[in-house]
Amino acid sequence: MITAIMILAALVGGYFVGLSRINAIAPDGPYALRAQPRFHAAFVAFCTAAPMVALAIIWALYGPGLINADVIATLPADMQAYEQGQLLLYLEDARTMAAGGEVLREHTDELAQIAVTMGDVTASWTMKYLIAAIAVGIAGLLTSRKVLHAQFAARVAIERIIYAFLIMCALIAVLTTFGIVMSLIFETFRFFEKVSVTEFLFGLQWSPQTAIREDQVGSSGAFGAIPLFAGTMLITVIAMFVAAPVGLLSAIFLSEFSTNRIRGMVKPLLEILAGIPTVVYGFFAALTVAPLMREAGMTLGLDVAAHSALAAGVVMGMMIIPLVSSLSDDVMNAVPQTLRDGAYALGATQAETIRQVVLPAALPGIVSAMLLAISRAIGETMIVVMAAGLAANLTANPLQMVTTVTVQIVTLLVGDQEFDSAKTLAAFALGLLLFIITLALNVIALRVVQKYREQYD
Repeated sequence: MITAIMILAALVGGYFVGLSRINAIAPDGPYALRAQPRFHAAFVAFCTAAPMVALAIIWALYGPGLINADVIATLPADMQAYEQGQLLLYLEDARTMAAGGEVLREHTDELAQIAVTMGDVTASWTMKYLIAAIAVGIAGLLTSRKVLHAQFAARVAIERIIYAFLIMCALIAVLTTFGIVMSLIFETFRFFEKVSVTEFLFGLQWSPQTAIREDQVGSSGAFGAIPLFAGTMLITVIAMFVAAPVGLLSAIFLSEFSTNRIRGMVKPLLEILAGIPTVVYGFFAALTVAPLMREAGMTLGLDVAAHSALAAGVVMGMMIIPLVSSLSDDVMNAVPQTLRDGAYALGATQAETIRQVVLPAALPGIVSAMLLAISRAIGETMIVVMAAGLAANLTANPLQMVTTVTVQIVTLLVGDQEFDSAKTLAAFALGLLLFIITLALNVIALRVVQKYREQYD
């Protein structure tokens, strides 16, 4: 909090200092300057705050480590011999206790003394950091203030700063994606050191439960991913059987038949479905849809499981209807009215115009919407957890329990896990394979749009 206040004060103070300085340089007014006074003031404000922001980032990354190192140096030799993880947990409890919080660990005199030491060391390092932040801010202020003169291209400098900032933001997004992918690849290679690629990709049984000790029963698990992807595809197909026709027909109605007033009322109501949390859909599927389907199945003499792929798929289809409808509606509205008028002039009816002119022209966008909806369905978790169950059954029967890749990833990473076991590392292998599949779907959607897209004047 204090860092944010200091940076805000540096921005405001630097701005007014720069404004005062440039007004003193140009007593005849802004017409004697190469850039307007506000650009000079903004340049000084940025140069004052930027070093403080950089130091704050460095402090956030390395400050806790410096504090821990100083506290560890004061610990007894037997405590310094603790494992790294255990020692860091102990120090974290001491930090919480020093801040006045509650810890689950037993409150011993030794912990209280370490908490006092932690508080003193933290206060000392924080004071050093604040002094350094003020010093670099003043240095930036004085340096940028000296740079100002009547012919200084302050506007160009500000634009370059903004350009560099935008590039940095783009790089953060790219590097974040790269880091996620590399972490998945690294952990997946660790998993394949324990389980063969053939077993994972072509195995027909999924039972990742492994024993912690060698003398326990079930010391080796089965990591065949086929049942998981079969369940994922089954639920996705059911969802698309619901979302594709309903969403597309809704888009046709909104785009071609409804008035602007009705469209302005119906489309927001339809898109409310997109704002409902997925856990609510899960409750609806588990408490309403699944029991109804089970009762209907019993009436027809069918054996419907309490948790079934059909229930999860139907509710998931309801969830992604707005995605299909909204994107398809936007694409069909982008078709020029002149094409419709030309069809009407040739004697085509409205239905023929929609079928033979509007839909073919909007086909790339509609296909892209469908593929994006498929990607959304593949990545859904909560509905499947609550409505389809956790059983990894290799079946094409929508009335039976199945599970999906995302559900198993969540299941594998819940609770205290050892990140060197095949069970936990399997989640990363599943994540990488799922990433490749969704990426392929997105690439296909882009290719379809590029190949069949038509340019209209």
